[in-house]
Parts: sequence; C-alpha cells; structure tokens
Amino acid sequence: MSLNVVGGSSCYVGIDWAAATHAICVLDPAGKRVAAFTVEHTAAGMAALTQRLARLGAPETMPIGIERPDGRLVDALLAAGHPIVPVKPNAIKAWRDGEVLSGAKSDAGDAEVIAEYLRLRQHRLSLVTPYSVETKALRTVVRTRSDLVDMRVAATNQLAALLDAHWPGAKAVFADVESPIALEFLTRYPTARHAAHLGAKRLTAFCAKHGYSGRRTGEQLLTRLRAAPTGVTDETLCEAIRDAVLALVAVLRAVVAALKDLGRSVVATLGEHPDAEIFTSLPRSGQINAAQMLAEWGDVRQAYDGPDSVAALAGVTPVTKESGKHRAVHFRWACNKRFRVAVTTFADNSRHESPWAAMVYADARARGHDHPHAIRVLARAWIRIIWRCWIDRTPYNPSRHGNAVRLNQSGQTELVAARG
Repeated sequence: MSLNVVGGSSCYVGIDWAAATHAICVLDPAGKRVAAFTVEHTAAGMAALTQRLARLGAPETMPIGIERPDGRLVDALLAAGHPIVPVKPNAIKAWRDGEVLSGAKSDAGDAEVIAEYLRLRQHRLSLVTPYSVETKALRTVVRTRSDLVDMRVAATNQLAALLDAHWPGAKAVFADVESPIALEFLTRYPTARHAAHLGAKRLTAFCAKHGYSGRRTGEQLLTRLRAAPTGVTDETLCEAIRDAVLALVAVLRAVVAALKDLGRSVVATLGEHPDAEIFTSLPRSGQINAAQMLAEWGDVRQAYDGPDSVAALAGVTPVTKESGKHRAVHFRWACNKRFRVAVTTFADNSRHESPWAAMVYADARARGHDHPHAIRVLARAWIRIIWRCWIDRTPYNPSRHGNAVRLNQSGQTELVAARG
C-alpha cells in the first residue's frame, strides 16, 4: 500500500524505537523541526505520545516512520489513526552516514533522520498493512513453535556433545538421543558408572517396560553400547556428569512436551483462518507447513504488487548486480528467513506427489543448478500458482493447473503409444 495521504501530510514523525524509551521527532512539510521529545515504553507513555501528536495535527495526516512494522507501540499508533511507514534500519544507517558527516549518533538524532527520510522519500515508501487477528494468532503460535524447534535442536546437540565427551555408549544405544526411550535410558543410566552392571536381560526388560518400538533386541542394543568408547567411571566426575545429563534430559522433555501442545494449537488456529483451505490444499503441504506458509504470507491482498513481490519476500528470487560490463546474479540474503524455510520445505515435499513439480525440479537440475537452487526455482513457480489461488480465494485444484494437466495428458499419450 503506497504512502498517499489524502490532502497532504501536515507533519512527518520519526520514532527511534527502544526497549525502554522512544525518541520522537516531528518535522513540518518544509523540514523544520516542530517537536522533539521522548516517551517511556509504558501504557502512560504511549497514551501521552498519541495525545501530544494529536495536538499537532489530525492523525490521518501525520505519517510515522519507525524501524519495525509491529509491536504494541505500532498497534497503539495505528489505533489512533496514524499511517505507519516501516523503514529499513540499513537504509536509515546509510542515510545518516550521508547526512551526518561527523559520524555523531544519538537516539534524538536518529529520530530526526527517520523523519527526514520519510519526508523526502515518501514517494518510494509503503504503509504498513496490519494483518487480521486470525493471521496474528497463527503467526504467534507458528513462530513460537519454530523457536521451540530451535531450542530442541540446541538442547539435543548439547546433550550429544556431553555424551560424546563422557559416555559415548549412551548415545550409541538408540538411534535418536532425543527420543522418549533414549531419554528414559539416560534418566535410569545417566553415566557409565550407573550402567556398569547392565546386562542384556535387564536391558530387554527396560525396553519392554518403556514400550521400545525398535527392532533391536536387548543383546543387540548392549553390543552397541559396549562397542562404543569406554565412558568415564570416576565417582567424583560421574556425579557432575549425572547432574548435567539429567538437567539436559529435563529440558528436552519439557521442550518436546511443549512442542506437542503447541503443534495442536497450530492446527486448531489454522482451522479458524479464512485462507487455511488454500494452503492445506497444496500437495504435501500438511498442516504445520501450510500454517508456516500462511503465517508469513499473510492475508492482506493489497500488500503485494504481484507474485514476484511474494517471491522476493520469501528469498527465492536472485539479486542481479550490473555495472558497466560486469553482471552477476547473487543469492538473496535480505528476505523473510522464516518464509523462505516454509516455502522451500513445501516445494521440496511437493515434488514427491506432483508430477509437474517433479518436472520443474528435474529441469532445473538438468540446467546445472544444485539441489537448493533447484528447490528455489520450484518454490518461485509454486508462488505464482498459490498467488492466483490466494487472490481468487479458491483452493488449489490440479485439474485447473494448465501445465500440470498438459503434462498428465502427454504422459498418458506416451503410455498409450508405448502399449500400442
């Protein structure tokens, strides 16, 4: 949504956001400073900010530049009627370096730089497009779940490193050190000293008690344990190792339990979203991956100029740099990283069900692209299709996908010819 204030802007506001105190600068259309002050990041501070700005002009004629597109401060300003313009920190830094030759920097100075940037670059900037409460709810649970997945991976790696250093056998018994049976084993036998008298019969009984679903016998599991390097058995050191192992086991159990609960919340929240059917109708999208894509894609149709804008946001389009005779195409680093992971994960999965997706991927590999590049090519192709479904508010239907239908028809024709 472009910055187009009806009747023109009465003032331009720049806010240097901070965790505790925000610096505000207000400029008139000629660039003269009208006001400069600070407010606390509290309910009273936000109320004082909106009231003070209201005395300077009508909220709808006072666009506000800020280096973040969301948060309680942004919500309060949107509720007051102000157009909000998110500005990129890198752009503000480059602008400040060009305007402030001395290199001086302060919160008040940054607020004025943002206001000046907004005043002079308004024709190239866009207003923030607030999402619906359904999208905000979905994004909250989806992003929290992703953070918990990262925590699980980190805790698993820490536990694996601890076992490698002090008791490699415990890591070798079961295939996955974070599995429920492996965590039960580490709870019962946190160090090599605790497992010194462990035999095949006792290990078999342990597996039966805890519902081990693997295909290995107790004797085979014990062989794995004994084949690994010998663990530490010093009594003093084992006491410390036991405490460390049990602490990480407790963390993993808590995170895994939270992930299960949050996974159910993601599915339930996705079911309440008006656009859920569009994303769940895609081949091999599932529930979690569909929720991840929808949460980052959003539901504001006017927020994008077209599918290429979505592809750029998702980081699946390259960046071209040209200067004189030099021309180079680079990987896009500036993007929504969560969106890129979600859409490339879907693209990778889709090729195992959709013949059209498999063909697009195979063609990209045939042109010399490696696997990640080919997946981004496929993701960009999928975004064009999802875009049309999203704009029309209709689920994906393979029978209406022209290229997929033609591919299927040509495949059937070749099959008939081969049989003839």
